[in-house]
Amino acid sequence: MSEPLCLRDIMTHPVVIVHLDDTLERVRAIFEASKFHHLVVVDGHRVVGVLSDRDLLKHVSPFIGRTFMERGQDLNTLRRRVHQVMSRDPVVARDDMPLLEAGRFLLEHAVTCLPVVDEADRLCGVVTWRDLLPRCFACTPPAAGEAEAA
Repeated sequence: MSEPLCLRDIMTHPVVIVHLDDTLERVRAIFEASKFHHLVVVDGHRVVGVLSDRDLLKHVSPFIGRTFMERGQDLNTLRRRVHQVMSRDPVVARDDMPLLEAGRFLLEHAVTCLPVVDEADRLCGVVTWRDLLPRCFACTPPAAGEAEAA
C-alpha cells in the first residue's frame, strides 16, 4: 500500500509573500495580477500572518477606482500597512502532514489557508481548502452504503 499524500505533495510553491510594512496598494496589485486569495506575511524567514483578499476588501475603500466617487481619503486606505490588517498568529502545518489530517486541522481551527513549513519552521508552501477538499474526498473510502447507491 502506498504512503498517504502529504501537504508537500499538493502545496503551492514558491509562495507569494508580503512583509509587515508592505502597503495595501502592493497587496491589491498582487491579488489583481494573480489567482491567489491568500498571501503569507513573513518577518525575515518567520511566518507571522496571513492576509486574504477578504481582509483587503474589509480595509480598503470601496470607492477606489470609481472616478466620480473616489476621494483622497479613499486613496489613503491603500497606504495602510499589512501589519495593520493581517490575521496574526497564523495556524501553520508541517509539510509531512497527511491530507486528511490537514483537512481536519483546517476545520478545527476554522481557517481556509495553511502556510506549510518544513522541519526547521521555514516556509515552503501554502495549501488552501480548495486544494484539500477534492483530494480529501479522493482519499476517503466511501461510507457504508454509499458504494451500493452509486
